[in-house]
Amino acid sequence: MWNLSIDIETYSDIDIKKAGLYRYVQSPAFQILLFAYSFNGDPAVQIVDMAQGEKIPQHIIDALRDPNVIKHAYNAAFEWYCLNKFWSSPVEQWRCTQIHGLYCGYPAGLGKVGEALGLPQDKRKMGVGGSLIRTFCVPVKKPAKANGYRARTLPHHEPEKWQLFKEYCVGDVVAEMEILRRLSVFPVPDAEWQLWQMDQRINVRGIACDLHLVEGALAVDEQITAELMKEAVHLSGLANPKSVQQLKKWLTEEIGEEVEDLKKDTVSGLIESVEEGKAKRVLEIRRELSKTSTKKYVAMKTVACEDGRVRGLLQFYGANRTGRWAGRLVQVHNLPKNKMGLELLSFARQLVRDRRVDMLKFVFGNVPDTLSQLIRTAFIATSGKKLQVADFSAIEARVLAWLAGEQWRLDVFAGHGKIYEASAAQMFGVPLDEISKDLRQKGKVSELALGYQGASGALIQMGALDMGLSEEELPEIVTRWRNANRRICDLWYAFERAAVQVMETGMPVGIRGIVFARESHHGNGLDFFTVQLPSGRKLYYVAPRLAQNDFGKQALHYMGPDQKTGKWTLISTYGGKLVENIVQAIARDCLAVTLIRAEQAGYNTVLHVHDELGIESDRPEDLDKVLALMSDSIDWAPGLPLKGAGFVTEFYMKD
Repeated sequence: MWNLSIDIETYSDIDIKKAGLYRYVQSPAFQILLFAYSFNGDPAVQIVDMAQGEKIPQHIIDALRDPNVIKHAYNAAFEWYCLNKFWSSPVEQWRCTQIHGLYCGYPAGLGKVGEALGLPQDKRKMGVGGSLIRTFCVPVKKPAKANGYRARTLPHHEPEKWQLFKEYCVGDVVAEMEILRRLSVFPVPDAEWQLWQMDQRINVRGIACDLHLVEGALAVDEQITAELMKEAVHLSGLANPKSVQQLKKWLTEEIGEEVEDLKKDTVSGLIESVEEGKAKRVLEIRRELSKTSTKKYVAMKTVACEDGRVRGLLQFYGANRTGRWAGRLVQVHNLPKNKMGLELLSFARQLVRDRRVDMLKFVFGNVPDTLSQLIRTAFIATSGKKLQVADFSAIEARVLAWLAGEQWRLDVFAGHGKIYEASAAQMFGVPLDEISKDLRQKGKVSELALGYQGASGALIQMGALDMGLSEEELPEIVTRWRNANRRICDLWYAFERAAVQVMETGMPVGIRGIVFARESHHGNGLDFFTVQLPSGRKLYYVAPRLAQNDFGKQALHYMGPDQKTGKWTLISTYGGKLVENIVQAIARDCLAVTLIRAEQAGYNTVLHVHDELGIESDRPEDLDKVLALMSDSIDWAPGLPLKGAGFVTEFYMKD
């Protein structure tokens, strides 16, 4: 096998950050400006200046099609799709160095991963790239006399910068090859490359979008927002009722008590406590306006291609601690839930499509909330087909029970599946058929909050107080749940001890099919704590070390992206968190198996979100077949009781 490393620079009149790769490339204005390449790691990287008429050599074009040449790029989805606009290059022949970095626990971004790896300066991404891309790769924002009123900057306009741009493109190939060289001793399994290739096919296929509904929602929102703002100005006399400072001061004077903030919970609490009048209505308006989710409608309109399909919604290995997918562009992983039934949803959709604002007010009252509930319904099946949506039932709870060997839970999942009621029965010693609504609530919140070593704080975060539970009774609920799930508790502590033991001895430790190990390569300067999953995939924790945690205990620490800031930093972990990572990773692998099975069976997956997948089909019987694929046993997970539930629909919704 030969290796061909590639980096390209391109031009389009479409904003790739807002509209995504597929609409960006599909624009008639799209153009490849520079093509840099190297065969088999040759440090003498070649550059083709296509913007100035140079042609890619024929042997390179032949190599793009040659199955004996593996094509490498950083964020290879970009190079692969761009090049396929002009030359056919099957995705099966491509590998992505960004995915390789994510697989090994590093952050996304050529510059960030180079820094995290400690690459020497001459092999890192050049820092001037952003400025050069803004110069040559996008239209001129404001044509003016100073720039000759030109719509875009061409090489001859800025020859010195263009030369630097060529050096930057070559530098990206150098950086990509060095990252690949270092990481190659810790390879990505072939099964993951096949999954990434399938991910490209799903993203290219995309999902149909009801642009008529999207346009209607934006128009309705504009009218409703204007009306609510006008009413708020009239009631409060404020120039800008959206201003937090102005509104806090006005409310404090109107109510007669200090209003510290205008967060969602604070506003809801004030609405409950304040008497009828101006202040209450202004608070209600603020709450209504906060429900308006036009950003996602705007994103759909921006991302939709000419055929009305939205593409590029999924990022493979977006959550690099577990390997789960992440949402992009429209962010399908955090769509608002719809609470109304099918008939009302259908009626509301038609009213929005027809821009019937008065009827929306009359029937639904809170129009912003209605628009919010309709967001996911903008994803539809194409004419003559329907969406068939299938969801794994309580997959994390099932995987956790299976991994820990908590037999009573496995029996529940193999039978009636009522885990909330069964959990309450175990916790409180009450027969299953006598579980009251109150006990079920306690069972439910315990199941949602306590599986990964959470305590009272986790119960509160999961909404225990909103369910009517008092803070005083939470410690008892924690104790009862842990007493009912001794094997899960044992798993937390076993994983924690195993991590410390591996770090102290350097020897691998196996627990219930999971292998913890320390893997290093001195020559490449790499050191990992690894977790081998039942599927064979590994989780990587970079630069591991033992240090005291906040509780004064020796614990595993590693380098990783901070969840809030994204900054590369030292992170502490513990038994429950390791269990969470591993359970979610196994759940991800179960979804991956189903996605592969669905593709091999000839189904067109158009979307998958968390533990749910949707196919587009004109055969109603396909849903039962997909559900069967979900519940079929998995070779590497004997005894894991998987089950799916689903429905057929004309538009995407939460059943």
